[in-house]
Amino acid sequence: MSPCSPIFKMSPDITKAWTAKSQQVLKIHDHDFTMRPGFGGPAVPVGVDVQVESLDAISEVEMDFTMTLYLRHYWKDERLSFRSNNNQSMTFDGRLVKKIWVPDMFFVHSKKSFTHDTTTDNVMLRVYPDGKVLYSLRVTVTAMCSMDLSRFPLDTQTCSLEIESYAYTDDDLMLYWKEGNRSLVTDERISLSQFLIQEFHTTTRLAFYSSTGTDRPDLPLSALSMVFELPLLSSPGWYNRLYINFTLRRHIFFFLLQTYFPATLMVMLSWVSFWIDRRAVPARVPLGITTVLTMSTIITGVNASMPRVSYIKAVDIYLWVSFVFVFLSVIEYAAVNYLSTLQERKERKLRERLMCTCGMTHPGMMPLTYSEMDVNTTGNYGLPVENGIKGERMMVQMATGTDLVTGHVDSSAYSHVWIDTHVIDKYSRVLFPGSYILFNIIYWSIYS
Repeated sequence: MSPCSPIFKMSPDITKAWTAKSQQVLKIHDHDFTMRPGFGGPAVPVGVDVQVESLDAISEVEMDFTMTLYLRHYWKDERLSFRSNNNQSMTFDGRLVKKIWVPDMFFVHSKKSFTHDTTTDNVMLRVYPDGKVLYSLRVTVTAMCSMDLSRFPLDTQTCSLEIESYAYTDDDLMLYWKEGNRSLVTDERISLSQFLIQEFHTTTRLAFYSSTGTDRPDLPLSALSMVFELPLLSSPGWYNRLYINFTLRRHIFFFLLQTYFPATLMVMLSWVSFWIDRRAVPARVPLGITTVLTMSTIITGVNASMPRVSYIKAVDIYLWVSFVFVFLSVIEYAAVNYLSTLQERKERKLRERLMCTCGMTHPGMMPLTYSEMDVNTTGNYGLPVENGIKGERMMVQMATGTDLVTGHVDSSAYSHVWIDTHVIDKYSRVLFPGSYILFNIIYWSIYS
């Protein structure tokens, strides 16, 4: 290195110097912060308030919700008091949190949670000269929400986020909402695609654990958290638990478009077969099968996005009743077709007897022939109504004077004949729509 080149001295780490100075001001090394404030005396009061930043997701399949919030704790620790001429507080980041006592809060029934760390740990500690402490952190938590889906999708759900001390019973730590319901603040811009947020409110309860200290009973959560009085067991423990309760009402419009309207249209489409000629098998059978398969697809799609619960949901009732209506329309045609076949056999035998009688009485007259029509398309003509068959009039050209040698038609006339329309089709046109309308009235009056 050249003797003329300047010599650069490394500047001291100001951050370390300030940290050491702050620890001297707070006298951190003079106290044992592994113990709670006022150890051996009354419980230390810890006030809590929460600002909900967002309600990110509600999952019916996983039975949980995800929430991002600012969690703030307030308490007094005289060991952190310091002299201040202007009575100003001192604010620190998360590095000092590991060196002092802070409440050991956790989220009951949470599946996962984390403290945000972009661009640095979202943790703030503020200490006042008289020893009062504000500890704030930004947390995202996914917690369990037991949902009752019996009225889905016309349901209202109530979920709770529960906050509790992990180690300290109410003898050591008194957890409370700092300002009651006003301790919970929500962002007005919070919205969910499927839910309307109706209410946020707070409650406080005591949770009982049969054993205290570091050993927590390995029992179901329902057996652990009791909010009513129990007989005192050996080493009983009562813990303060804070609840953030919110009520959600599901938006129905999405399900009307995606589920209810298509199901209703499929049922109405199945009724079209009642107005189609009962002998048009290629038209009525595919129509019935198509509506049945479409209803099956709708039911499968709805259940694919739902948890496998052991009870019937409101949407299941609507879809399965609609499926039954569609299925019965197919069965209706099967019944009509079967009864019509039986009737046609009787008519065929009766025509054969009449034709034989006509041939013996008028040997010069040819049997009646139908132009472009078969017996199966004309049905009974002028015969009495039997087995629920009702006639509809139709004009058909009949050849009555055919020459025996040339086959020339000497004269022709128009005669009234009858086309079979089964009475079941007539009744179905009224009974099916009427029954379905009645079902809808009852259904929406109960669940809406």
